[in-house]
Formats: sequence, C-alpha cells, structure tokens
Amino acid sequence: MIQSYAEYAPVFKALSDETRLKIIDMLSCGEMCACDILEAFSISQSTLSYHMKILSDSGLVNARRDGAWMRYTLNKERTDELLAFFTNITREKEDCVCKKCR
Repeated sequence: MIQSYAEYAPVFKALSDETRLKIIDMLSCGEMCACDILEAFSISQSTLSYHMKILSDSGLVNARRDGAWMRYTLNKERTDELLAFFTNITREKEDCVCKKCR
C-alpha cells in the first residue's frame, strides 16, 4: 500500500501553513467561491491565489472557473489517499520500514 514518500511530501508541505489548513477546513463544508474564502482572511486576492495554487498543485483542492471567479472543492479522493497513507506510515506493520533498518 505504501506509495512513494516523495509523492506525499508536497501535500504535507501544502498543509504546513495555517491559512491553507483553514481553507481546507472551510472547504470541508462544500464548494466555495474564492470571493467567499477571501472574506474570511485579511489577505489580498493575489495572496489567496498563491495559497490556492499550492493546494491545487498538491491535488488536495479542485478548482473551476465560474465567470470572473474561481470555485474550489476538496478533492475527496486525494484526501482519502492521504489519510490512508498517513495511517499506514504511523502504525506498526509486518513490512515496516523500521524493521528493515535494524
């Protein structure tokens, strides 16, 4: 089940920012327009775009254009993969990497 550690490193980097974690939390309730996300922060539109690009590039967030605005949703498949990966690397298992290091 272990995927490449390198595959998930960008995802964890994307989650290492307080603003991006809050955005993920906000999107857990469903699709949101960038304008609504922007209202929750004291940041510029360009800063929000920067954060959303990181989240989109990591695969955690899906983006779609709706007129002048972007609309965002969580990528449920990717978040489920991430949870499964994290669960797998944080429990002892028969083929655990720690056993290979001894």
